[in-house]
Amino acid sequence: MQIMHSAKERLRTAVRDIMDFPKTGVVFKDITPIIENGLLFRLTVTVFADHYKRKNIEQIVAIDARGFLFGSALAYVLGTGISVVRKKGKLPFKTISTSYDLEYGASTMEMHVDSIKPGQRVLVIDDVLATGGTAKAAIDLVRQLGGQVVESAFLMELAFLNGKEKIAPTPCFSIIQY
Repeated sequence: MQIMHSAKERLRTAVRDIMDFPKTGVVFKDITPIIENGLLFRLTVTVFADHYKRKNIEQIVAIDARGFLFGSALAYVLGTGISVVRKKGKLPFKTISTSYDLEYGASTMEMHVDSIKPGQRVLVIDDVLATGGTAKAAIDLVRQLGGQVVESAFLMELAFLNGKEKIAPTPCFSIIQY
């Protein structure tokens, strides 16, 4: 357990605070120092892999765009496939879609109709859990296709925004919490 705590603390320390981005009063938590550093990126994937290696994940669903980075690397380690959830109009094949609310407006996410097999054990992954809207949309898409969402995973969770509540009862794992 001490090793896991140490890994999480190394990752947390690498997150950079950007003041007043994207607007005044916001402190943006920038994870690019983690993905730009080979050792920290590998550490992130290792923490995810250690958490999921015994959960019988059959498919990873990665959310556009930085979820693709973590999802691809984790799928490689676990030996699973990876499916993608993207903004409307970005996927070339027949899709299903779901809309969700944003802070100022709405958005639509899509997934290929053949991305998930009924009953398949799925992990949904993204870089950050904030308000939970995007993660809930991805979870809803997996369920529309008959998949079983085992858990959702995030490098970072902004717990003060209560995103876990929006995706409940789906279990949630995050490496770093603020």
